[in-house]
Amino acid sequence: MAALALLLAAVAPAAAVSVTGTDAPDGAEVGSQVTATVTLSELYRNPSLNEWQLAGSTDLTDVTWTVMWYDQTGARVDQQSYDGGNFSGATVTTESDHAEVRVRVSGTVPQVGSYTYEPQPSFTLLSLRQARSGGASNDVVALNATHYTPASREARQALDSAAATIEEAGNPTEAQGTFDSAVSAYNSGNFDNAVTLADRAADEAAAVQRTQRRNQLLLYGAGAVVALAAVVGGGFLLWRSRQDSYDKLG
Repeated sequence: MAALALLLAAVAPAAAVSVTGTDAPDGAEVGSQVTATVTLSELYRNPSLNEWQLAGSTDLTDVTWTVMWYDQTGARVDQQSYDGGNFSGATVTTESDHAEVRVRVSGTVPQVGSYTYEPQPSFTLLSLRQARSGGASNDVVALNATHYTPASREARQALDSAAATIEEAGNPTEAQGTFDSAVSAYNSGNFDNAVTLADRAADEAAAVQRTQRRNQLLLYGAGAVVALAAVVGGGFLLWRSRQDSYDKLG
């Protein structure tokens, strides 16, 4: 899956398990179908914990979970499916020779609740917990992915491009002010206006750059004229000095 902007965090306390593999999108368009898979091993890092329950949650909609158990030889020994944003009760135990668990979640990318340029809107793609008897639990892994619409993605790209141009131009005040207005438009969900303002901010910054370069060239040109005048003047004085010497000898 194409990577756009995945925010990934894996938490593995001493009593949890190891996350040995993840396959997930960095980001996805609202309403699209996505799949993420996590592989867990070292399932009994706590020697006293030889049986526990796996639970998961996601912000995806129309969700299907698939949990697959593998033994020491890599053979799949069991598989269960769950529906909904949350599941629980998937037992992991040494008695069944569970050595690895693979969790796959599939569903529809949710709508964006509110838009912000920074931080970029994201949602919980997959979160897994290790639940033990007595109600205690440990976080195992959490995957967060960005989500967007075609219009919001276009606006963000325009903002990113403008920000780079403004920085290159030395952050001119007028361009920065226009850029801030573009960000406000983005945060309000007014993406067409955000694109227009971002392009204007980039043009203003580019104009400042052109002026800076022209002034620099003029400065270099003036310096070259002064240097040339000094060389010519020095040469003339040297010539006159030699002429005066010849006249005295004559």
